[in-house]
Amino acid sequence: MVAGHAHPQQHLFRGIGLIMAAVFLFSAMDTLAKYLLRSYPLVPLIWARYFVHLLFMLVLLGPRMRLDLVRTARPWLHLVRGLLLVGSTGLFYLSLGFLPLAEAAAISFVGPLLVTAFSGPLLHEKVTPRQWFAVGLGFIGVLVIIRPGGNVFTPMALIPIGTALCFSLYQIATRKVAGRDDPYTTLFYTALVGSAVTTLTLPFGWHAPEPWQLGLMIVIGFFGGTGHLLLIRAVTCASPMVLAPFVYSQLIWSTLLGWLVFGEFPDGGTLLGMLIVIAAGMLAINWQHMRRRTDTTDQAQLH
Repeated sequence: MVAGHAHPQQHLFRGIGLIMAAVFLFSAMDTLAKYLLRSYPLVPLIWARYFVHLLFMLVLLGPRMRLDLVRTARPWLHLVRGLLLVGSTGLFYLSLGFLPLAEAAAISFVGPLLVTAFSGPLLHEKVTPRQWFAVGLGFIGVLVIIRPGGNVFTPMALIPIGTALCFSLYQIATRKVAGRDDPYTTLFYTALVGSAVTTLTLPFGWHAPEPWQLGLMIVIGFFGGTGHLLLIRAVTCASPMVLAPFVYSQLIWSTLLGWLVFGEFPDGGTLLGMLIVIAAGMLAINWQHMRRRTDTTDQAQLH
């Protein structure tokens, strides 16, 4: 009896550990990007992030999966997903040139709430009044962070909202392709589309990196690819709904790394806004989980 219960619990803890490691890598990637953007242009940095990711996927998965890595039932949807993620990355990196790391990350975390808002018209899912309340609460948190009309407000604070918009649509597209293709194939096309699109922009912004800049660019791409792989491994160990709250630990890492590397620590208003955004996300996750359990129970009763 004890052994039987220990096995799923071990999988749960492994999944939590993997997703915590993934979001730490994403925060570290963003920190390195912000540091590098002080001396290096945006366009080739985004290209390196996806190109290194693509090479990482080819070396790690190519020999094992071969043609299965590129087989897909919906190539056009993968193209749309890739373009949306490139847009999200580009806007977020752009914002890092004007905003503290933690503030940019917190504003962009309204993305999961936008997924809730879009799931009705785009996925034909029912959005309950409670979930709409969570969406509204999240936007109140963002307003507390950016404080429009106040002395600390800058129009650049709106850029991460564009990041959130692109990323939420990316997640919607991901849900449409989920279950049709292998998760590693989906991840590969993300890197492939990102590399192809950003390669087209290189003639307009290429700048030969110094050795240390090249090293950081490689690390950024490696962290991005590894983080996405860890996410896939995490959801094979535990339910995405169970793991979702732990994604918000990225705000903790971003705050800590921003303070250690750049001496940036959020003021009281920003911290309050971050807590409101986190609370809204937690409520949305909890209420979505409760609704799915209710729907499952109702279906079981019907049968």
